Amino acid sequence: MQSKKTINALNVKGKRILVRCDFNVPLIDGAISDENRIVAALPTIKKLIADGGRVILCSHLGKPKGPDPKATLEPVAASLSKHLGQPVKFLADDAVVSSTVQKAVNEMKDGDVALLQNTRFRPEETKNGEAFSKDLASLADIYVNDAFGTAHRAHCSTVGVTTFVPESAVGYLMEKELKFLGSAVENPARPFVAILGGLKVSDKIKVIDKLLEKVDKLIIGGAMAYTFMKAQGYGIGESFLEEESIGYAKDMIQKAKDKGVELLLPVDTTVAKDFKADAEHKVVPASGIEDGWQGLDIGDKTRELFSNAIKDTKTVIWNGPMGVFEFPNFAKGTLALAQAMAKIDATTVIGGGDSAAAVNQLGYGDKMTHISTGGGASLEFLEGKELPGVVAVQNA
Repeated sequence: MQSKKTINALNVKGKRILVRCDFNVPLIDGAISDENRIVAALPTIKKLIADGGRVILCSHLGKPKGPDPKATLEPVAASLSKHLGQPVKFLADDAVVSSTVQKAVNEMKDGDVALLQNTRFRPEETKNGEAFSKDLASLADIYVNDAFGTAHRAHCSTVGVTTFVPESAVGYLMEKELKFLGSAVENPARPFVAILGGLKVSDKIKVIDKLLEKVDKLIIGGAMAYTFMKAQGYGIGESFLEEESIGYAKDMIQKAKDKGVELLLPVDTTVAKDFKADAEHKVVPASGIEDGWQGLDIGDKTRELFSNAIKDTKTVIWNGPMGVFEFPNFAKGTLALAQAMAKIDATTVIGGGDSAAAVNQLGYGDKMTHISTGGGASLEFLEGKELPGVVAVQNA
């Protein structure tokens, strides 16, 4: 991928900088329950403040089809004010951009920060409509995209706006994502291992295809492993199965052999009577899941097998948990891999989504080289797709 202009190359003093952040934070009764995405945006915002820019932040939150008081970004403005140690003016206009908002932006001084209302309060945002793209561009001399989590979407605030702003760049967070995910896939230190888990094989078909061209070892766990077990002729009881992906799983097992890639699948599995945190459970061989039981985690021998497989690696990418990590009884596989990755001397990249949540929840987030902020975006990046929100930014 062509390298992109970064904020270090910008002269922002006295200029209006529209920054697309990812403030799609979880809210419980209107209060933010996890500020990680806000904290991740701070280095870029602080750099622009320090250099004398007039910083106008924008983001979506949730999936409103228009103005919705439950999806207001007002709590984000309060959180930002606290973290930055200065007031962040919330421009609470359901039209997102209006004459009132324009006036407030025009009155900003160097180093001031303002936050627009949820971009999805304008229904045309997700359709990349020209009118809203122009509205956003009218607020800015420079556009900065620091929202990797939405870079795989061609929306007004990620793509359309760049057409009408004279200068654009990526922020520190986006730059970091492109560096770690890009170098991990295109120029990895070897041995290079990829670990894939999560629910569906179909969600990761293109990723598996791409990684089999690149990796030395591919580890498959999580619910998607049961489709691979079925492809080997094993009974899988009531475990999650994608019937339509069995043929694909067979092909991938063969492709790995042809490519000389070591494909590791579970050799045992933790099964339960029900999908419940306190369900009766036991560990059985991968080939021996009985009817009435369902696999909810990798087993003891598999934890050891997978952990040993990454011991001497130099690059590891992990996307998707090994089991139902939300239930402590079925988090052991995910925990074992997180512990194993924390101990090795390697570049360790967590590909966003549930695997990022699991690693953070289990207390190993600070032991990883990089945790991606974009689940869907990181998967598409690993597939080798061009991300519209990245392509739209000026090249270096």
